Amino acid sequence: MEAQSPKGSRLDPWIDEYAVRAQSLTASEIRALFAVASRPEVVSLAGGMPFVSALPLQSIADSVAKMIRDQGSYALQYGSGQGDLTLRGQILDVMSDTGVSAHPDDVVVTTGSQMALDLVTKVFCDPGDVVLVEAPSYVGALSVFRSYQCDVEHVAMDDDGMIPEALAETIAAVRASGRRPKMIYTVPTYHNPAGVTQTQSRRDQVLEIAQREGLLILEDDPYCLLGFDGAVPTAIRARDSDQVVYLGSFSKTIASGLRVGWAVAPHGIREKLVLAAEAAVLCPSNFTQSVVSEYLGNEPWREQVDVFRGLYRDRRDALLESLQQLMPPGTHWTVPAGGFYSWVTLPEGLDATAMLPRAISELVAYVPGTGFFDNGDGAQNLRLSYCYPEPERIREGVRRLASVIETEIEIGQTFGTTNTLHHPHGSGIPTPDIA
Repeated sequence: MEAQSPKGSRLDPWIDEYAVRAQSLTASEIRALFAVASRPEVVSLAGGMPFVSALPLQSIADSVAKMIRDQGSYALQYGSGQGDLTLRGQILDVMSDTGVSAHPDDVVVTTGSQMALDLVTKVFCDPGDVVLVEAPSYVGALSVFRSYQCDVEHVAMDDDGMIPEALAETIAAVRASGRRPKMIYTVPTYHNPAGVTQTQSRRDQVLEIAQREGLLILEDDPYCLLGFDGAVPTAIRARDSDQVVYLGSFSKTIASGLRVGWAVAPHGIREKLVLAAEAAVLCPSNFTQSVVSEYLGNEPWREQVDVFRGLYRDRRDALLESLQQLMPPGTHWTVPAGGFYSWVTLPEGLDATAMLPRAISELVAYVPGTGFFDNGDGAQNLRLSYCYPEPERIREGVRRLASVIETEIEIGQTFGTTNTLHHPHGSGIPTPDIA
């Protein structure tokens, strides 16, 4: 008979030995979906995977081969903990349309912007510190904040992004409770998961609140170049380089598999981020940085971004047209002006998580809304991603999803558990009462 550890469990005998912070390391609903959603018969409206097949792959292959021939001994060696200097200069050009101006010394290259999120949180947050985030918020950020034992407080948002009055009230309530608000995390442009974009006046008001309250803004801006009308909203950091740490990524505009992102930070913060990065990984990959640098230096990358814009716009249109035609009354969704996502509110009484097994059996996948909240909210919501499937697949996925929702409504009506709302279809996140 197999001996059992006196502590822990038969499945994991070390369970009682983990650090307290490890208790929050749980699988996200998105990651758990990947195994199912990747089956070819399933229409996945779940994962936000960029359509990398639209890249000029042969041209990139030729550029990589040339880079290896010309500078392979550099690309395959250890590098700087802050990142390659040439690439940091090129990043300034990539950011220029957002209004962010900086010096290459202000840039820290990271293994995707997710690493930058982790480093900023590591540097700033003690257990119990409060991070203020939108409701809903990016699931990867929530995972980082939990891993450092932060308290997360959601701030109401609507079609124009985070509501400044709600932010001020939430900060006041946190202070009144004796807790310490530490920073504001926001995805102001083509929000993940809500698909909305914060207006310029809202950005100014959020910044003014942060300045008044002495709070850092962590501005996560990976989708900024993917506006369907070609416009690039001005970043919050463009107005204040001391109050804001700005995060960017090549995952959406080149390829997610390269895992190259960056942070732009004030001098003191930058030094701490470099030290934290060196402690974690020694240095970002010289090879992938060299690939990105070669691409930016020798490929028409702005034209390629235009290709992505058009491709994602067509897929967004296919999603919205299908939602309008097929969704039952009481269903609402946001109308994104860029990025990858639309946020759907189901008819009253439906639960997106409880509905997911039926959706999978009907061969369509989405992400339930609860994964984008730290407090259990979002049961009536789901995120739809339109970036990867072809338009016809998107239409078929929406058809399957609409059928699932209608079935859930019928079951609810039969058993008296659902109260559907019969009013016109529309867009927008219902604005909570913030009084």
